[in-house]
Amino acid sequence: MTSGITSDHSQRPVALALQGGGAHGAYAWGVVDAMLEDGQLAIEAISATSAGAMNAVLLADGLVQGGPERAREKLERFWQAVSRMEAMFGLAWSAVDRLAQAFGLPPEYMPSHAAVHALTHSLPPDLINPFRFNPLRKLLLEHVDFDRVNDPAAIRLYLDATNVRTGKIAVFETPRITVETVLASCCLPPYFQAVEIDGEHYWDGGFLGNPAIYPLVYREGCRDVIVVQVGARERPELPRSAADVLHRMNEISFNSSLLREMRAIAFVTKLIDAHELDGEKHHRMYMHWIGDDSVMATLGGVTQFHPDWGLLTRLRDEGRAAAKAWLATNIDAVGRRSTLDVAGLFL
Repeated sequence: MTSGITSDHSQRPVALALQGGGAHGAYAWGVVDAMLEDGQLAIEAISATSAGAMNAVLLADGLVQGGPERAREKLERFWQAVSRMEAMFGLAWSAVDRLAQAFGLPPEYMPSHAAVHALTHSLPPDLINPFRFNPLRKLLLEHVDFDRVNDPAAIRLYLDATNVRTGKIAVFETPRITVETVLASCCLPPYFQAVEIDGEHYWDGGFLGNPAIYPLVYREGCRDVIVVQVGARERPELPRSAADVLHRMNEISFNSSLLREMRAIAFVTKLIDAHELDGEKHHRMYMHWIGDDSVMATLGGVTQFHPDWGLLTRLRDEGRAAAKAWLATNIDAVGRRSTLDVAGLFL
């Protein structure tokens, strides 16, 4: 297979850590899109969860097939297809949702989402969906060539999932990335049944790694990791509605694994600086971060499940703006130092 990736020694090698977040993953799409357009970074590896895993396989496939422009095109086409899928579902509920707004209910309240939420949280998954239909499977197979994703020339991928039986994190790596491993990373219970792979069952990786940083730390290669955070770390106001409370609970839970790993990285870095650890055996990582709580904190949990094209493009543009601002300020630090105050941001 001929790779579409060209070698450019002027590019600075980095690894990406892409969070999940349903439709909010369009923010990470925008970050990646701006990086590809800029061309100063060479992405060597990605650890990703849920929507981040979808962004990762599309990026890896596109780069092998035709370089950065093809990767950007594949990402846009995929998110457009996600939006069309949502529009088809919305046809059956649009009148009811509009009626709810006419009665003065909050704009984030959607009867369609409330109905699905009530069903999935009260009835067994196998009763609601006995044939285990998952529209993402068809979508991924239409847009991703997994042979290219696993090509030796492709970006090294680490897709995170949660083993339901053991409660441990599972990290699926190239060259063993399949549509099933992506679906496992995206499998948010109780909306979908656990995904079975080789006799084990998996849920969304966000429970234990959103995303996992340690695969990027342990691998040989570049020492720069750019974390693209989708879930809001902080919110200015207390959640009031039941939906907002649940969303904030999930947000805190899904950010907690990243928080723990960042604390560990800060601790090891402190020991290296104090010469209490052998710098040859414990190499320093240069950590970077792109995110925007001011944007993500305006979104509720409902929008994660309703990828309206207007929302997706708005988040894409916010992600692009954040990435451009980061590149303009921090590109010279890549390979030399961290631009993320790990202790200040995560401790």
